[in-house]
Amino acid sequence: MSQSAIFAPMLALAGWTFAVMILIPVYRFRAGFAGQVTYHDFKYGESERVPPQVTIPNRAFMNLLQVPVIFYVVCFTMFLTQGVTGAFVGLAWAYFFVRVLHSLVHLSYNKVKHRLLIFAASNVLVVIMWILALAHVAQRS
Repeated sequence: MSQSAIFAPMLALAGWTFAVMILIPVYRFRAGFAGQVTYHDFKYGESERVPPQVTIPNRAFMNLLQVPVIFYVVCFTMFLTQGVTGAFVGLAWAYFFVRVLHSLVHLSYNKVKHRLLIFAASNVLVVIMWILALAHVAQRS
């Protein structure tokens, strides 16, 4: 297995993150043109006047910048220590797909129970990846 194979799911998740980021101004401008908000509503983040549907892309984007940070770190760790295996890349792809699913639920019908279950599944995947990374690094010592 090529060690660089780990970059494909990493780049895919980064690409998805950028796609969700693009939704933020789209939703905000739409709300602005509809007279629901003004630029003052975003002076200190998002005021209480910002409709919930306008805040969701921003929250979905922030979710993609929180736990996924440790996904990127574990992937780089395995690449740098030459520990990338087919199974590890499979876990990375699974993490990517589960995070996309989480975002899609968040951006569409937004049922919290479903988001929670998907979020928990993504966290289990990244914990497994870290356990594998720790075992790999310990084995190299």
